[in-house]
Amino acid sequence: MKFFFPDSQDQVDPGFDFVTEERDPFRVRQRDDLYAHEALTQAPFDGLLVSKAIVDGRAGGGTGKYTGAQRHRLYREGADTFFRLDRGHIPLEIMGDCGAFSYVGEEHPPYTVDEVIDFYDGCGFHYGIAVDHVIFQYEPQTSRDDERAAEWLRRQQITLSLAEEFWQRCRARRVGFTPLGVAQGWSPQSYADAVASLQRIGYQRIAVGGMVPLKTPEILACLAAIDRVRKPSTQLHLLGISRCEDVPTFAAHGVTSFDSTAPFRQAFKDDRDNYYTPERTYVALRVPQVDGNAKLKARIRAGEISQSHAIELERTALARLRQYDAGEIDVEPVVQALADYSAVWDGKADRSSQYRTTLVDRPWQQCSCDLCKAIGIEIVIFRGTERNKRRGFHNLYVFEQRLRAQRERNTRDQDPK
Repeated sequence: MKFFFPDSQDQVDPGFDFVTEERDPFRVRQRDDLYAHEALTQAPFDGLLVSKAIVDGRAGGGTGKYTGAQRHRLYREGADTFFRLDRGHIPLEIMGDCGAFSYVGEEHPPYTVDEVIDFYDGCGFHYGIAVDHVIFQYEPQTSRDDERAAEWLRRQQITLSLAEEFWQRCRARRVGFTPLGVAQGWSPQSYADAVASLQRIGYQRIAVGGMVPLKTPEILACLAAIDRVRKPSTQLHLLGISRCEDVPTFAAHGVTSFDSTAPFRQAFKDDRDNYYTPERTYVALRVPQVDGNAKLKARIRAGEISQSHAIELERTALARLRQYDAGEIDVEPVVQALADYSAVWDGKADRSSQYRTTLVDRPWQQCSCDLCKAIGIEIVIFRGTERNKRRGFHNLYVFEQRLRAQRERNTRDQDPK
């Protein structure tokens, strides 16, 4: 089972000073900043998923996350060089898609088949996913003849029509990547119908989309229905799904790869599960910058609190965290400093109990990843992109370790010895 991490130009500055919070003035982001597979000795994924919408933006409006210079460099150098894939501990692969979520509200996908092929082949990707149109609804009892399914059926037919054109154009152009068709549906049967159609076209690798909102039993119901039509040689890729505990079950249904940003984004988007360990997750210790927190800045402007007092509380919290990491003070003064500062910048949530658990357990001191060993307690401090992204990279590392353990257990279970 391979894990692909969706790229969004998430990198960290190796020269960032966590005490002064300053960068090297001569830093060049593309040259000097590190991707997760460079920041960690052991790459935390098997490859990257790169979206045309992220790189090029949407046709007819909307910009991607790449600058013009970055976009031109990717096309000029190719993906292997641009993403420095040789820096990983294993050969990493690149899968391309269109970024269907970026145009989900439109009547029709904004890209032509040849534009997408140009993107995949021009960048030297290993796999390329056909143009698709997302179906968000899941109503297993609704048949294709029901009038409520009219829009879903329209999107499915668009996706299948584009998949057939994509397959024919890939063969005619003799592309250097492996094409994947996309199965979109709203029920187990509609997903099975889509897979059957894609196999008739000729696809042996099929991406299954639109399942992000689904619960695991619903995903398994769809995979079971697909099993009834899936050929033994057909391999499935789950788009946007990361449920490590279900990997062996997914694998039994022909799933050989998946992609997700969830472990990374939880580092700074989740309210509780910010820091992964093999056994559990922990809340990160929130110490926002005085000049970077909108709520706190509003209180300062309103005269409710002085800026100097806020800065004093912020500095005290950071100092005590570092003293605690060095073994110089006990946990309670640290929890109190965090609570005092939280009362100023937040004033609502009391995370003292959760903070105490994170501090007492000291999970960062038990982690073997390069980032935890390098920056210590800084990695569990919720503050600014450099710490938050490093914590996201750490989560990817732990997720990959969990995935590897699942693979090994699955192999042992299948071994007749």
